[in-house]
Amino acid sequence: MFTDPSFIRRLDSLYLLARKVLNGSLQADRQSVRRGTGVTFADYSEYYFGADYRAIDWRVYARFDDLIIKLFEVEEDTTIHILLDTSRSMEGKFLYARQLAAALGYIALNNLDRLVVHGLTDGLQSILESSRGRGAVLPLLSNLQAASTRSGETDFGNACKLFQARHRRRAVVIVLSDFLFPAGFDEGLSFLQWHKHDVYCLQVQDTDDLRCRWKGDVELECVETGQRRRLTITAREAALYEAAVQQWNDQLRSSCARRGIGLAATTPDVPFDQVIQDILRRGGLVA
Repeated sequence: MFTDPSFIRRLDSLYLLARKVLNGSLQADRQSVRRGTGVTFADYSEYYFGADYRAIDWRVYARFDDLIIKLFEVEEDTTIHILLDTSRSMEGKFLYARQLAAALGYIALNNLDRLVVHGLTDGLQSILESSRGRGAVLPLLSNLQAASTRSGETDFGNACKLFQARHRRRAVVIVLSDFLFPAGFDEGLSFLQWHKHDVYCLQVQDTDDLRCRWKGDVELECVETGQRRRLTITAREAALYEAAVQQWNDQLRSSCARRGIGLAATTPDVPFDQVIQDILRRGGLVA
């Protein structure tokens, strides 16, 4: 499915839109904080032995008799990490989540950004090792097609710590999940932002997440831990569940807004390419 020509044509249309509105990138502004040779002026510095004499500001020298060099912004290669939730809670929307990951990865690779895709559960599993260029598109799509959900309770905070231990360089980190983490999402988001990563959240939930359809005496089993519990669900319990999910999602929006983290929320009812189009037209992966 992911390697079908019709699906790839949809991805290519999204990349063409990215080229039109964001010069092919997923972020509108990705200038490096490093200083060196480039085209955008950043600062001045005293001349030092070995510095490029072409960067000397001769007007400053003529006026003050000091050798000063100009520093410019350096545009670095961007590394984009996609953290794709592969826990059992994603089962009903996993195909849709992989389509979103495929679209984002396709744009990144065609823009010659470096791309890494991780499976996210209690830790990290590799879906695509660090890759760059159009030649990596087919491995990306094949690996996403082969990916599956895994059992185990998702620990987002621990997964973020593992991520930082393996990838210390500042990067763009896209978290693609339902964000229904048992221990919450605040610790993980704070950890990623503390280490200067540009974080973007793409939340995918379906009707079963948002609505309680059960009534009466039921036995429920947690899809991640396998724990079972007998419950009697009345209209009151169903309403309390839906209110709790709404409050959880409101907290995610508030947490992202407070940190300046971009967030988009969607359901599988919305075509995946429409979601990516909306993100690009709003300025890409920005808050």
